[in-house]
Amino acid sequence: MLFPNIDKIQYEGPNSKNPLAFKFYNPDQVVAGKTMKEHLPFAMAWWHNLCAGGSDMFGRETADKSFGAEKGTMEHAKAKVDAGFEFMQKLGIEYFCFHDVDIVPEADDIKETNRRLDEITDYILEKMNQTGIKCLWGTANMFSNPRFMNGAGSTNSADVYCFAAAQVKKALELTVKLGGKGYVFWGGREGYETLLNTDVKFEQENIANLMKMAVAYGRSIGFTGDFYIEPKPKEPMKHQYDFDAATAIGFLRYYGLDKDFKMNIEANHATLAGHTFQHDLRISAINGMLGSIDANQGDYLLGWDTDEFPFDIYETTMCMYEVLKAGGLTGGFNFDAKNRRPSYTVEDMFHAYILGMDAFALGLLKAAKIIEDGRIEEFIAERYSSYNSGIGAKIRSGEATLEELAAYAENMGAPALPGSGRQEYLESIVNNVLFCG
Repeated sequence: MLFPNIDKIQYEGPNSKNPLAFKFYNPDQVVAGKTMKEHLPFAMAWWHNLCAGGSDMFGRETADKSFGAEKGTMEHAKAKVDAGFEFMQKLGIEYFCFHDVDIVPEADDIKETNRRLDEITDYILEKMNQTGIKCLWGTANMFSNPRFMNGAGSTNSADVYCFAAAQVKKALELTVKLGGKGYVFWGGREGYETLLNTDVKFEQENIANLMKMAVAYGRSIGFTGDFYIEPKPKEPMKHQYDFDAATAIGFLRYYGLDKDFKMNIEANHATLAGHTFQHDLRISAINGMLGSIDANQGDYLLGWDTDEFPFDIYETTMCMYEVLKAGGLTGGFNFDAKNRRPSYTVEDMFHAYILGMDAFALGLLKAAKIIEDGRIEEFIAERYSSYNSGIGAKIRSGEATLEELAAYAENMGAPALPGSGRQEYLESIVNNVLFCG
């Protein structure tokens, strides 16, 4: 055991003062017809939880993630597997996500890297069979290595493009091997720093072609899950092609990829694009492309991707409001989040996941009450009620002509002001449910 001083985390209720207990996440509690565990398929992010040691651009690591082995070795890779599965079992987390180079040290020769990947995934598969823990999704890291300084699919180098294709091929094979429900494309460097040296159309066509090849190969080896795009507007590149949900959806439809792809929405990425988390969830849902969620939050005072564990209950409530209204996810809730640099102990790792899981559980409870309360839905229905009959119904049915609407307007004279939006009233309902319900 790598965490001998940590017992299995139990639900103790909102009055508990035990820092190593759930206050709101009760996996068997039924909410809106399903258990919390069914509503909230949580996943551990391999890269942050087992790899990130708290380093930043101004300082080296503060947390020891060696797990008793020498870093950069296959022994360390196996130690991370042991640590990850013990961690997930103690928290009751049933899924994990990974990049290829999270799980093994990358070699200079891709054939050796692939051999290492085969070895470690054999070991991961043993652990999965022993514990029942599953793979939510896999992906390839095509942004850390210097070869990807100009992107992977968007690179100006045909050789680098081929290397990226080789990584995607292997990552897809591993995802199928581990029974992953999805495969993610995060375009970490698929974008540009300046238009002075960039052919945008050329680069986007190459990205689309790489995705098409991935779909064709994935389906040929038995991958039946969803492919995902994870939108992000900037950082590390100044402008990234998957700027937000709307941009990514438009890209997928333009290149004919929309039948195989959905969105993996990250809260912090949405706010970096100048949106709310709820906005990108809603845009994905109304387009039938809400797939999976990276569960974190950013800091509104900082202009970069801070990947904090979620604690804002307004955010998690409105997230779960969108998820419930959309009928749930095809994927899950991956904690793409990391401890703050001064939170460097083993206990801090557990505190962070307890915080995030409780925050989404409380958000689920409150979102279900908002929907059950019904006042917001009733208001929205009434707000658009002028389209239920008469000229409004003809507009909605597509039967009206421009000439007909113009004649109607001329006979009507000046229209009355639209009904009040009552934003403040609706916000007071949310507060009422959150704090009094």
